[in-house]
Amino acid sequence: MVPNPFKFCSALKVLGYFMILLVAAIVAVSYYAVVVLAWGPHLLHGGFEAILSFSIIIAFHVLLIMLSWSYLMVVLRDPGSVPENWRRASEEENLEAGSSMTMLTSECGVPETASSSWSPSEGLERRQSIPYCNKCNNGKPPRCHHCSVCQRCVLKMDHHCVWVVNCVGARNYKFFLLFLMYTFLETTLDTLSLLPAFIRFFEEAKNHSTSPANLALNFLAFDFVH
Repeated sequence: MVPNPFKFCSALKVLGYFMILLVAAIVAVSYYAVVVLAWGPHLLHGGFEAILSFSIIIAFHVLLIMLSWSYLMVVLRDPGSVPENWRRASEEENLEAGSSMTMLTSECGVPETASSSWSPSEGLERRQSIPYCNKCNNGKPPRCHHCSVCQRCVLKMDHHCVWVVNCVGARNYKFFLLFLMYTFLETTLDTLSLLPAFIRFFEEAKNHSTSPANLALNFLAFDFVH
């Protein structure tokens, strides 16, 4: 018996939970660097600097809330599964139409022609042409694929994302795109807001005028968003 290497793919779920913790850690470091270290203290200075700091902090929180919401929706929402004993509706209609047509022609004595005749064997051949998953013992709709990590077929499967410990499919694909968009906007805001602090990073590092912990947090936060 040939061993199936894909059964070990289910171990990626364990790795995915560490990825969720890693995402939370990146968010926490970015929040501390942007809000607490970089722009939070400027709120006490007043004037234009306080207004700019307030605007950046508000934009940061709005994008962070939307990013977290879309991320949780991708993680928690079922990407879409195939119903048991699934088959195309057209095939069921053909089978019912074929059986009713056979009964009608036999009762009325109408001769069958080549254009109007329908044989059950033809419907059986069409039914057998539907993709079938041997692992799930079920039919496979179009664009449906079997995930070796989730051990099931997923509707309109795009890929299995380790960062969300879930497949990206028909029911959570929209939230995955929103997560990517809000992540791009959030990281862009982080880059622009931390750029002045990152420039001061080298100046203060030469003079040793700040604590090593603050310098390290600014450097890590700026490096994470890239």
